[in-house]
Amino acid sequence: MKKNLLSIILITSFVSAQAPAGYYDGTTGLTGYALKSKLHDIISEKNVNWHYGDLPNFYNQTDLDKYYDHGPGNTTILLDIYSEIPGGADAYEYTSANLISTSGAEGLGFNREHAVPQSTFNSDYPMYSDLHFVIPTDARINQLRNNYPYGVGNSTVHYTFTNSSKIANSAIPNYVYTNRVYEPVNEFKGDIARMLLYFAVRYEGKLPSFNYSTNINPAIDRSPLDGTAERAFDPAYISMLLQWHVQDPVSQREIDRNNAIYAIQRNRNPFIDNPQWVNAIWVQTPDAVAPQAPLNLNSTQSGAYYTNLAWSPSTSSDVIGYNIYQNGTLVATTKSTSIVIDHLVHSTSYSFTVRAYDQGYLQSPDSNAITVSTTAADTNSKDLFIVKYIEGTGNNKALEIVNKTGHEVDLNNYSIRVQYYNSTSDSYYFGNSFELEGKVPNNETFVVLNPKSALSCYTNNDARFLTAGDALTFSGTQYVELTYKSTTVDAIGSKFVSNSYGDVSLYRKNTVTQPNATFNIGEWDSYGVNYCQNLGTLSASDIILAGNDIKIYPNPAYDNIFVSGKAENVKLAQILDFSGKLIYSEQNPFKNRNNISVLDLSSGVYLLKLDDKTYQFIKK
Repeated sequence: MKKNLLSIILITSFVSAQAPAGYYDGTTGLTGYALKSKLHDIISEKNVNWHYGDLPNFYNQTDLDKYYDHGPGNTTILLDIYSEIPGGADAYEYTSANLISTSGAEGLGFNREHAVPQSTFNSDYPMYSDLHFVIPTDARINQLRNNYPYGVGNSTVHYTFTNSSKIANSAIPNYVYTNRVYEPVNEFKGDIARMLLYFAVRYEGKLPSFNYSTNINPAIDRSPLDGTAERAFDPAYISMLLQWHVQDPVSQREIDRNNAIYAIQRNRNPFIDNPQWVNAIWVQTPDAVAPQAPLNLNSTQSGAYYTNLAWSPSTSSDVIGYNIYQNGTLVATTKSTSIVIDHLVHSTSYSFTVRAYDQGYLQSPDSNAITVSTTAADTNSKDLFIVKYIEGTGNNKALEIVNKTGHEVDLNNYSIRVQYYNSTSDSYYFGNSFELEGKVPNNETFVVLNPKSALSCYTNNDARFLTAGDALTFSGTQYVELTYKSTTVDAIGSKFVSNSYGDVSLYRKNTVTQPNATFNIGEWDSYGVNYCQNLGTLSASDIILAGNDIKIYPNPAYDNIFVSGKAENVKLAQILDFSGKLIYSEQNPFKNRNNISVLDLSSGVYLLKLDDKTYQFIKK
């Protein structure tokens, strides 16, 4: 049966009601890539990332055919958009039990199909098991689709499938790619377009690091991604997706699927909830004028391994970001007018320039060039490091990672991975990595937790990252590592051996201030099974009670804490309780005053941390 016309007419009013109240707060008035970035922040927050092996069971909640061949009571038959015949009986059907790996013909079983090919992101989590774009499809069609893009096919047809979808040479208007594409039936072109646009929003910050079209040989280069974080796809490909989105509006099936995935994964496809946002983001008319250069580039702070750059914005109104060049090589991109460049070498000089870029990806001339020299040493750690390792019974697995680098750290290039042993080949290999994302402030920790955990002292709501992927399924025998751009930063256990840390919790000793790519058990304290006390917090013993160059008064305090001395140089002020819980944080707190209000604090004893110095005080 075809989509119900009435349900399509009612889509606009019905869809908006699906998201929980407040879910899209902060989007009002935004358009273009500013809206896209805000949506990224919303749908990336506190996701529950499940294992790839969990998906077939979840398909019984997200992908049952209640819309074509079966009614609302269907509890077994999956909807396969690659083989569904909207106007008649399907040639074959599957249940979630019919999962197979390969197939020589249609109708023998289904695969978990990545609408964005997994080669794009090297099969890493959380992308690898994201239900919003990993769907059940016929195994044979999935195999033949390979990693070809979706598209419009021409008369050179290589395969035609039972529902008339096909693999043919590309005829995407104005697109230079002429190799093969998979063209779905019209009934599901909008569904696929919205999956791909979801991917472009959800993984915005990671898109430049994924495998994308280099235009070395555009006629055969299969990826429609163009390496940009904002636009995401080649302009001609975006035009096709927008056309599919309009021609095949949001259906009741998509609405139901979006709601079911939200219950499982805790995030939504914003273009199913608000279809008008597709045009609001991607329908743009860039000008042909390069933007003005940013001004006044300078270094506001440097250490042995980093420098903090800042500049005055370009005066051009269509600027969407800035490219940072280190010794003439592009090293970072930001939407802000400041950035931390880290992983530098101590006692080394670097040259930096910045260029603005606009909606059409035209670049400005260089800003002024500056030379920054890193210091010989500092008191900070050179990188992030693991401070707690929980390997408890069952799925009770967690890692806590701390930032003591002296600056905010962008997590987009960090990942966690685990080494496995193949007894058949007597060899070791790494499982699928879990890619971190977002930013972590200096002197803060975050926890990566298996969402199937049942730890008594830590829950899913407490963790910043939740994954049931390979990285959080270690059993104590495996080597676990934190990496930066695939280079080992810190490690638990030894490579190429069977380790002996099953059912134990390892806590880093407070004397350890640097990561160690070679595991040393002497750096750790060992605790019993499922021990997780103070997981996710800086303990009072982590803090140095020192500092007499600045004085605080009165103590006890009532309404305000006052400071005397060289307080104007303090970069960060924090108030913590004695469990290590952060209660207050402020950048440059004494730039225009000499006090911090403690009026809202309950009576008790607290720690005031000013950069690397900490003071104990009593609140009356």
